[in-house]
Amino acid sequence: MDFKELQHKIDFKTKPLGSLGILERLALQIGAIQDTLSPQLLKPTIVVFAGDHGIAKNGVSAYPQEVTFQMVMNFLQGGAAINVFCQQNKIELKVVDAGVNFDFVAGSNLIHAKIAKGTKSFLTEKAMTDDQLQQCFEKGKEIVNDLNKSGCNVIGFGEMGIGNTSSATMLMSYLCDLPIEKCVGRGTGLNDTQFDNKIAILKQAKAFHGKLENPKEVMKTFGGFEIAQMSGAMLSAFENNMLILVDGFIASNAFLAAFKLNSAILNNAVFCHLSDEYGHQNLLNYLHVEPLLKLNMRLGEGTGCAVAFPVIESAVTFLNNMASFEAAGISNKD
Repeated sequence: MDFKELQHKIDFKTKPLGSLGILERLALQIGAIQDTLSPQLLKPTIVVFAGDHGIAKNGVSAYPQEVTFQMVMNFLQGGAAINVFCQQNKIELKVVDAGVNFDFVAGSNLIHAKIAKGTKSFLTEKAMTDDQLQQCFEKGKEIVNDLNKSGCNVIGFGEMGIGNTSSATMLMSYLCDLPIEKCVGRGTGLNDTQFDNKIAILKQAKAFHGKLENPKEVMKTFGGFEIAQMSGAMLSAFENNMLILVDGFIASNAFLAAFKLNSAILNNAVFCHLSDEYGHQNLLNYLHVEPLLKLNMRLGEGTGCAVAFPVIESAVTFLNNMASFEAAGISNKD
């Protein structure tokens, strides 16, 4: 497909040039990814990766670690925000146990990809081993490959894991070369005293581990199993030429790690919303990307992807179904 031909199709719809704004940018991106003038969004799916973090036991979260498995159960029972938004917008939902500190019943409607029952605390050691990181990337890839084989070509990424804003903050600080203060937020709703404590702990961890540059070494040191599996899954989605929907702060840091390993992945990514988590704007600035929505959301779970999906659908719908000036017999300004 000629890229100019796609741009021409967008420009000559019955509207002033550029008047559909970001929808036109999206239509161009999706058409280019799929190499067609008539793109389709097939079997849209959001995958929520869940995992526990050793750092959660060091007082960086307002919630106890048990909330991770309790929320996974809520996902499986259909009671969470991501469930209702997926149902509303006809999006398939998959939930992955990447490393939750709980034994789920075999055969439950859950993708079992547990690496271990949570990472180690990066305050005193590396969060995971080389082998565990490799397993994360392999399992993430396998999950996405299976979805792609089933016909899915648009995939959103969400997460659940008490303590994972701390993990994401460390990834961002190292991979963007920014101080902790430019990356850290209040996570699940820390008060001022708790927030100051979180910053102190993360600075202590940074001092302990010192300088690290290799993206995989940074992920091994600070990442969560769910974040690492997301990174591997995103890279696989790019290899399968899928549209990648990125949720908020945690998912964007999983994407950042994937981007550091293959910068071309940016071509396939749609950043669905600006999280209310403080560091997210700085991360999007680093990647030079614009989010679709700003709704002051900071829930995670992939909820930003689910809420943004109708906007993405609108971009494809106008490209495929809206009349051109020529077909409608309407005079263009030229």
